[in-house]
Formats: sequence, C-alpha cells, structure tokens
Amino acid sequence: MSELPPGWMLSRVGDAFDMQLGKMLSKEASAGVEQRCYLTNKNVQWNRLDFDSINFMSFDSAEREKFRLVRGDLLVTEGGEVGRTAMWEEERGECYFQKSLHRLRSHGEIDPRFMLHYMQYAARRRMFTDSVGQTSIAHLPQDKFAEHLILHPADLAAQRRIVAAIDSLGEVERRIETSIAKLRDVRRGAVLMSLASISGKHPPKGWVRTPLKDVVPMAEYGTSEALNRDGRGTPVLRMNNIRNGRIDSHELRYCPVPVPRQLYLRYGDVLFNRTNSIDHVGKAAMWRDELPSATFASYLVRMNPDRSRMSPEYLIEWLMHPAIRQKVRSISTVAVQQVNVNPSRLRELEIDYPADLSEQRRLVSALESCDEQIAQEEGELAKLRELKVGLVDDLLSGRVAVSVAGG
Repeated sequence: MSELPPGWMLSRVGDAFDMQLGKMLSKEASAGVEQRCYLTNKNVQWNRLDFDSINFMSFDSAEREKFRLVRGDLLVTEGGEVGRTAMWEEERGECYFQKSLHRLRSHGEIDPRFMLHYMQYAARRRMFTDSVGQTSIAHLPQDKFAEHLILHPADLAAQRRIVAAIDSLGEVERRIETSIAKLRDVRRGAVLMSLASISGKHPPKGWVRTPLKDVVPMAEYGTSEALNRDGRGTPVLRMNNIRNGRIDSHELRYCPVPVPRQLYLRYGDVLFNRTNSIDHVGKAAMWRDELPSATFASYLVRMNPDRSRMSPEYLIEWLMHPAIRQKVRSISTVAVQQVNVNPSRLRELEIDYPADLSEQRRLVSALESCDEQIAQEEGELAKLRELKVGLVDDLLSGRVAVSVAGG
C-alpha cells in the first residue's frame, strides 16, 4: 500500500511485540523433574487452542519465568502451516510452550486481538511467503518474522472497534455452528430410534432380517483409469465427494478416456467407499443427479438394492448407522496406512428393514426433513463466512472504517 489510510501506521512485529520461541524438547526435559504441561504446533489452531492432547516436560525455575504463558499472549506456528495463531486466555492453569511456536507479547501499541485477526488476514493473503524458509517443511524464522510490517490504526480504541466488529460476526458464526451441531444430534437420535432393531436379538413385527446380498444382488467397481484435474472428460466421484450421506460435487477429478456406458451413474445409485483410513471407510451416499453426467472411481463400489424390496434411501441410512459402520470396520482388512472392505464380505452382513416400502419411505422422510434444515443452516453459514472474509479484509486494510462497515 503506497499511501497509508488516515490514522494508520506500519510497525515491525519485533518492535510491537516481545518475541520468544519456546523450549526445545529433549530426552532430558522429557524425563526430568518439575514436569509442566506445554503447547505444541498441533495445539494451536486458527483463533483457538486445542487441549485434546497435552504434553509434559521439565522446566527449571529460570525456564518457567521465560516460557510461562500469560493472558493475552499470542502463539504463532513456526512450521507447517506457518502463521496459524491463537491467543492464550488462561483456559487452563500454568502452561508453557515448545520451540515450534513463537510467543508474541504486546508492548501496548497493538491490541493482541487485533493482531490475532491480522495474522489470519496476512496468512490468507500469503504475506509470509517471502519470509518462509524451506528445508524439509516450511518454517517462519524469528528474525524474518520480526521484520514483518503490520498495518494498524495508531489509536488502540480504533483497533478495538475493528476487533468488536469482526468478533460480532464470529458470534453469529458460532451460533449457526451450534445450531447445525444440535440438528445433527437430533438426526442421529432419530436414526438410532428408527433403526433400533439393528441392535436387537430379533427384528420387530413387520421387519425383515436377511443377509445384505439377498436385497443387493451385486457390487460394481468404478473406473480405474488415471484421472486429471483440468476438466477434460467425464467427472469422477471419489471418496472425498461423499459427505454426510450426500454427494459433494466440489474438487472433482475427470476421466479423459471414454467411460463404459454401464459405469455412468443413474439416479438412485448407492455408492460405498470400500478403502481408505478407518475413519472414511464405509462412507456411503446416493446419487441424485447432482451433475448432468458422472462416473465413480474404483475404490468406490455401487450397490443398488432390489427396488421391489428396499429403497436406496433406506439402504444409505442403514449403511451409515453407527452400529453398521462398526461392523464394517470389524470386517475390514488392514493394508499399508489404510483399510479395505471386501464387498462380498460386506454383503454377508445382515440387514434389518421394514417389509413395507411405504414404511421405509416414512422413516427416510423424517430424516430428510432434518437434512433440509441442516442444508439451510449450512447455506447461511457459507454466506456469512464469505461476508466475513470480505469485511475483515476491508477493515484490516483500512479500506472501510468501522462506522461505515457497521452502518
């Protein structure tokens, strides 16, 4: 920016903050006395700290003075996804940090929360690219980070008004996320109640229990051709295109050679992910003509039920049921860094279903009403996030004043 916005200035990170890299992990520190918890690169996510996995090592009295976190400290990842930043707000008791993190402690000219938002803005705009060193992984050396210039209002009150505007959108975002999570819980509860017979010794009256192969006559593998990203050829669905029982048509790959007619997807086709990590194997979705034409990769299989006995929508709900996902994992074979499900073994599993197709449709309809609400909330969330990115860019570049953005 050739001309600064009125009332704004540029400051070096090294001038505005006390900078400190954390303590290096060693065998001596891991085994020593005075064990204290510390945070690593993995604990620092964007705008939040993840405490699911906490490590411990020894800190002597001088190190405790040097590396102890205080409220308002910013932790910035030095390697991996460089620049990822979160603030320490004394969520736990005494805590320290490892050498994979920069600690920034404001000298008072820049509000820590302003810097927190600025770091995500800077990373999104790839401002650290020229400062990042590349050995085996990308890393942000302290000396180069210290030279980075921050554009900010000179007045702390102006910085805090910007922070308040950004945080207000963050609150709306969190409310929508909470609403989506509650709807997903409601849906899970409805599935468990509707398909309760799966865990029972005998199916209830009006239900049938039979091997899956009796209602799914065959399993078909998809194309094994090499795929491209440039849009030439037929769209090919892969494992990552199956999300929450639905088809996600983003990030497609394409088959550049002619696809056999029988491998094109038809409305109602059920796709099952037979191989990947243990968390992803067993994912399933139904094709609802999301694209004019498409096929599927060989690590997915198509398993269509006999429509006179079972609806494909019901089959999806059964495949995605937690108890069935667990059974699928139990019949998986482990290969190098992934597991594989043999479709023949899958089709030996017993399936419970209402003999009356109208009852199957009734059960599925109740679940689809939840799906519609979730999709609506997710759409609102996507719009809000797009709005938030634009507003944050305008506010943190000084292009728009808070009063203008808010009014």
